[in-house]
Amino acid sequence: MSRRSAMLVIATAFAILGCKKGDQHRGASADAAAAKIDTTVGHAPPGVRIKVEVLNASAARGAARRAALLLRARGYDVVAIGTSRTTQVPTLVLDRSNHPEWAALISKAIGGKAVARPDTSRYLDATVVLGTDWTPPSMPFYP
Repeated sequence: MSRRSAMLVIATAFAILGCKKGDQHRGASADAAAAKIDTTVGHAPPGVRIKVEVLNASAARGAARRAALLLRARGYDVVAIGTSRTTQVPTLVLDRSNHPEWAALISKAIGGKAVARPDTSRYLDATVVLGTDWTPPSMPFYP
């Protein structure tokens, strides 16, 4: 084994051990955020492409990106993310294509409430508007 590959193995071991040690000291706030949103429900039905737009209407930076990662992990096709011009308190899932069952699934996945607002001018099935009440679940770090 060359010196370079040995150093790589050692660095990888320290990185793994460091991550495990850091998980023990996460604190109650990360556990509370993970407990707020159930990560086992709200998956997209197999064989169906549900197009979703995610808008951040809270003051938290990166909330739309984290919600997009969460929805993509559950099989939704997040086609756009952005920031709303105004802030709002409740997190809403807007049904754009008159499929209330899809909006209900997204609502379960994200922890908001579904609202029917059909809009045929958009090429979307749903819009998620993240309010100030939305707390993202703890997610793995992607460099």
